[in-house]
Amino acid sequence: MSSTLQTDIAILGGTPGGIAAAIAAARLGRSVLLIEPQAHLGGMSTSGLGKSDVERRHLIGGLFQEFTQRIHQYYLDRYAPESEDLALCQDGYYFEPSVAETVFHDMLQAQLQITVLTSHSLNSATTRENRLTTIDILSPKQQRITVHAQVFLDATYEGDLLAAAGADFRLGRESRDEFDEPHAGQIYFDYQRQQFLASSTGVGDDRLPAYTYRLCLTTDPANAAPLTEPPPDYDRRPYVGYFDDLATGRLAGPLQLKPGRGYEPAHFNTLVRALSVTPLPNHKTDVNINPRPLGFPFPELNRGYITGDTATRTAISTRIRNRTLGLLWFLQNDTQIPTQHRQIARQYHLPQDEFADNQHFPWQLYIREGRRLQGEFTLTERHITHQPEQGIDQAEIETFADTIAIGEFPIDSFPCQPRQPGDTIVLEGYLGMLDQITRPYEIPYRIMVPQTIDGLLVPVAASTTHVAFSSIRMEPTWMALGQAAGVAAHLAIAQQCAPRNIPIHELQQQLASEGQILKHQPELNHASTREPQS
Repeated sequence: MSSTLQTDIAILGGTPGGIAAAIAAARLGRSVLLIEPQAHLGGMSTSGLGKSDVERRHLIGGLFQEFTQRIHQYYLDRYAPESEDLALCQDGYYFEPSVAETVFHDMLQAQLQITVLTSHSLNSATTRENRLTTIDILSPKQQRITVHAQVFLDATYEGDLLAAAGADFRLGRESRDEFDEPHAGQIYFDYQRQQFLASSTGVGDDRLPAYTYRLCLTTDPANAAPLTEPPPDYDRRPYVGYFDDLATGRLAGPLQLKPGRGYEPAHFNTLVRALSVTPLPNHKTDVNINPRPLGFPFPELNRGYITGDTATRTAISTRIRNRTLGLLWFLQNDTQIPTQHRQIARQYHLPQDEFADNQHFPWQLYIREGRRLQGEFTLTERHITHQPEQGIDQAEIETFADTIAIGEFPIDSFPCQPRQPGDTIVLEGYLGMLDQITRPYEIPYRIMVPQTIDGLLVPVAASTTHVAFSSIRMEPTWMALGQAAGVAAHLAIAQQCAPRNIPIHELQQQLASEGQILKHQPELNHASTREPQS
């Protein structure tokens, strides 16, 4: 049994970028269908990523700023003005996953033009004369629905719609030579001393940065759902490398202590440094898996995920979930771990009031990079950095006639390979917060526009190299790109033209009127705030 749906704009991916696109288009009067394969909306922002990765807050406005203001108001309504909980929300940039989900739902429900379909997955796409015309999606009961839209948006982390539509894409890492990028390809980079190591070959490959889950853990015993047993197929061997990290001092504090980067001094020189822990309101914490120890056991578990079918993706996600739960169990229970370290680890538990339909565990896998569109323009390391030692000291930011947002987060890639023989400093592929060289940069509209497919915009799996993607891949930046894509889709319909041919000045005028930042304002840099690593 099949049915048909008609809408102005269809968006695949209920990520923050997809949500921003839907709201932007609906506020301009367009009917929008927002399709999300998971049972929940909000991507990583509602699934454990409890802090917004922004280093210079004045450079990202628009709907992302509205989101943070609503988060802040939520906590203002709940806690006293001078309370620690209100302070911990950092003006709405830090939040519990359930609060982010509530705020996103409120923003979406205010737009009657938006229809949301959760637990609906992409089945196929139909392209005629290089124009995406319809997509087939499957309902939770596997009934087929054909969606007709004037413009489609791919807001998935994986880039699933662009691939189904036949758009060209990249998957993996460019070589150093392809775009003359110093940090491209296979690389060993000493993050403490900011030095390339001799074993860096710069060779391109199909590897992707490690995927993990981003945990929300509680320190409130009354709200705890402690692990009572290890995950299925538990094996302690993937974690024993951390003992070598402890013995050699790799679990010490950083040479430079930067606030907001998940550094908890009580964890320095303990095995709990396997985690990066930042406090949130309501006795919760944002918990990242620390990518610096050589024992980090997640690289290459994601192999085959992007190109895999649903069953393959589910199996890989489950394996990474069990590896994550296994790490928590190991830290809390392994008898080889010093008692004091275990006691620290036992202060943190899954929360009863988060992810209640998923055993209190986040439902969204942290897909740091998937397919990347080959668009009308490819953003590279050279566009987003100044590197005097590499002869790339461009004092002036490169400007584009079609700028739609500003990017500013430091290049930051998780490791791509597990520990290799001879590794003593860093895992291959790890580029940790290269804030010495990343500078604010303009993002051109063309990185969302496929080279040959019309009727489609790609605000999340956008056209960049691996190195540039390591900066652009932040939810606030994706919300800015999503907002631009939603306005652009509206303009394409209004002008009855392909999205690639819209009047850019009208797009920019509309975005500026909505509070989007289109120009870097360096005089405001004194107000910059340091935010956490992702």
